[in-house]
Amino acid sequence: MSKIVAITGAGAMSECMRQINPDVVPAFPITPSTQVIEDFSQFVADGRVDTEMITVESEHSAMSACIGAAAAGGRVMTATSSAGMALMWEMLYIAASMRQPIVMTLINRALSAPINIHADHGDSMGARDAGWIQLYAENNQEAYDNLIMAPRIAEAMNVRLPVMVCMDGFIISHCVQTMQLEDDDRVKAFIGEFASTYPVLDTDHPATWGALDLQDYYMEHKRALHMAMKNSKTVIQNVSAEFADVFGRKYDLFESYRLDDADRVIVAINSVAGEIKEVIDERRDAGDRVGLLKIRVFRPFPYAEIAAALEGVKIVTVLDRSESMGGYGPLFCEIRAALFDAPERPLVYSRTFGLGGRELFMADIHDIFEENKRYLETGTVEKTADYLKVRGG
Repeated sequence: MSKIVAITGAGAMSECMRQINPDVVPAFPITPSTQVIEDFSQFVADGRVDTEMITVESEHSAMSACIGAAAAGGRVMTATSSAGMALMWEMLYIAASMRQPIVMTLINRALSAPINIHADHGDSMGARDAGWIQLYAENNQEAYDNLIMAPRIAEAMNVRLPVMVCMDGFIISHCVQTMQLEDDDRVKAFIGEFASTYPVLDTDHPATWGALDLQDYYMEHKRALHMAMKNSKTVIQNVSAEFADVFGRKYDLFESYRLDDADRVIVAINSVAGEIKEVIDERRDAGDRVGLLKIRVFRPFPYAEIAAALEGVKIVTVLDRSESMGGYGPLFCEIRAALFDAPERPLVYSRTFGLGGRELFMADIHDIFEENKRYLETGTVEKTADYLKVRGG
C-alpha cells in the first residue's frame, strides 16, 4: 500500500532505489548526497535488495564501474554531488556516448573555490552537453517521482541514454517533507524488467564497447546520440502520462503556473519555484497578471513547447542558479533561443541568484515583478545588476 511519510529528499531517493532494486550500485560518498548511498547501503546490508554494492576509491571510479556494470548487462544506479560529479567528468561523456542507461541522483551543490557545500546548479549545468538527460525537481515528491520514471526513460530502445535526476542540496536533500511513498510492487510493475543490449558477458554473442572511433564514424555516432536525445522528449512525455495514469500525479516537460493570461513571467528551476508560486498567488489576489514557467526537463530542452507556452507574454525574467563566466547563464541562453523566432518576442531579463546557497526571499521576487511592472508603465529598461543579492552590488 502507498503511504504518506515525512522524509528527507535524500531519504526518498534511497527508498526509490530500494524499490527499483538495481543490479549494481557503485558509489563514493560526498556531501550532500551522502545519505542516499548511506541509506541504500543499509538496505543492501539488511538483504532488502539484491544489489551488488561497490565501494570505490573515487567518483571517477564510481562512474567507471557504472559503465562497466551497464556494459556487462546490469541495471545500474549511483548518486553524487558537486566536485564528485566534476571528478566523473570524463566518464560522463563515455557513459552517454556508449549509450548506457545509467540512472544517477545528482544533489546539486556549488563547486569550489572557495569551498562551499550548499546549493547551486554549477555542477549539472556544467555537464549539460555531456549527453545525459536532465530532470529537475522542486520538492521531495517530484524528485522521488522523477527517479521512478528515470529507468523507463533511460532504457527505452530508441533512447538508451543515462539520466540524472537533480534536486537542490540541503534545501531539498535534507529537508523533511510530507510526501506519498508508493507501494513497492506498483513501482516495480511500472518500471518493469531490465533488457540489456549487447552485454559483454553474453559470450555467445561477442560485442565490443568503446572501440577506437576515428574520422570514419565518429560524427555518425555523435549524430545518433543527438537523435536519441531528441527521441527522449516524446519518451519523457509518454512515460509521464503513464505515470499520471498509475499514480495520479501529472508531470510534463515543464510546469506552467498561472501562465494563461500572464504578461510578466519568471522562468526558474528546482526549489525556488515554491516561493515564486506563493508570490504569484499574492500578486494575483491583487489583480496582477504574473506567472511562472518551471523547468523540469533541461535536456532535451523543449524549445518549441516553451515558445508556445510564453506566447503573448511581455517580459520574461530568467533566474539562473549557476554562472557562465564571461557569458550569459545557461538557462537564459536556452530561453532566448526558444523565443528568438516568436512573432512578438518578449523582453527577456537575465538574473543570476542563489550561488553557494544564498537565499532568495519572497521580497526579492516581488522586486522582480515590480521592476517588470515599471517597464510596462514607462517603456524603458532600468539599469539593474545581473546578480540578485550581491553584497555591494
